[in-house]
Amino acid sequence: MDVLLLSRLQFAVATMFHFLFVPLTLGLSILTAIYETKYVKTGDADYKRAAKFWGKLFLINFALGVVTGITLEFQFGTNWSSYSKYVGDIFGSLLAIEATLAFYMESTFVGLWLFTWDKVKPAVHATFIWIVAISSNLSALWILIANGWMQNPVGYVLRNGRAELDNFITVITNPFGLIEFIHTVSGAYILAGFFVLGVSAWHLLRKNETQFFTKSFKVAATFTLIFALVEVFNGHIHGSEVAKVQPAKLAAMESHWETRKNASMYLFALPDPANEKNAVELLPIPGMLSMLAFHTLDAEVKGLKDFPKQDRPPVELTFWSFRVMVGLGFLFALVGGLAWLKRNDPVSSPALLKLLLLMIPMPYIANEAGWIVAEVGRQPWLVYGMMRTSEGVSTLAVSQVAISLAAFVVFYTALGLVDFYLLAKYARKGPVH
Repeated sequence: MDVLLLSRLQFAVATMFHFLFVPLTLGLSILTAIYETKYVKTGDADYKRAAKFWGKLFLINFALGVVTGITLEFQFGTNWSSYSKYVGDIFGSLLAIEATLAFYMESTFVGLWLFTWDKVKPAVHATFIWIVAISSNLSALWILIANGWMQNPVGYVLRNGRAELDNFITVITNPFGLIEFIHTVSGAYILAGFFVLGVSAWHLLRKNETQFFTKSFKVAATFTLIFALVEVFNGHIHGSEVAKVQPAKLAAMESHWETRKNASMYLFALPDPANEKNAVELLPIPGMLSMLAFHTLDAEVKGLKDFPKQDRPPVELTFWSFRVMVGLGFLFALVGGLAWLKRNDPVSSPALLKLLLLMIPMPYIANEAGWIVAEVGRQPWLVYGMMRTSEGVSTLAVSQVAISLAAFVVFYTALGLVDFYLLAKYARKGPVH
């Protein structure tokens, strides 16, 4: 257990805990804004109650997400100072814009929205929550542009022993970052959609506030299906971008060992990294990997054996996380479609409502699996092709990182339990009259 491994574990713990809160915040902000807009347009008091009910759950999640986000950014200075010195000119500017523009705007209008119910015109009040929703998603945009730069560094020059910003427009229009943004926020919207569907299903099964939760269900079903389909389509585009700029990650995602044209995809395989092969390969689809990666059957897909061992990502974790993410992605589209078909009368399908209860944790799993693919699949690079993870770590004592890691685990576990307890408590309580 050295400083590098402990620092990586600490950052992984902080990131994965933080991302338990972020997707629900992003998605619920949009859904709350939609409910309040429907109230402004129709005058239906149920939609005002919906905005307050789902908005309360949004606020609980938002408050706890802020805490984990702040501590996450501090680690770039404490645990990854060599990285920060090397690329801070680029990476730091993006995080600064996120904090000073998006986060402060989001925080300001959250307060305005919370404390001005019935004190300003309904349309003005609805504008507040839309600004919250837009700024929340702008915050995600800047962070994912920063992450996209780490995945595919562009718009920089190497000068004075460090990477310096050369073209800001190139950085913020980096295709990898923009595709990653769409992929990530679509996953967040799916998570929030299934959260609303699942909570609504819980109440509908108990015949509690049937009219209210049917209206909530109807909006969430359409919202969820739209972004489940967007996610499937964007996932294909994202995979093609990975094939172009991170071929080693693609090879690990598919446990693809030999460089081949007309490369097959196997519906089931068991990686065997120790022997540089797959122990089992079943149900091949000839040419499918080439087609999905490069949109032609004749394309050559580089295999893991063509990369030095020290440049290969961990194959098994990347491979299985990718399959969890993709499998759940198609499941979301299927179940989202079923919910949409029953959107006008969900009470008539108790089996679907019970299924939707079981679906609540699934997008959390898919989102975490997706980040494992993105970050573990990038290894051994901290900035792809430019800086290795081992080169970015701070000079610290093992005991310092071990103690802070243990503190993070304890503190974040407590925060997570508080968040899910409060969400469950107020979700079961239902809307106020």
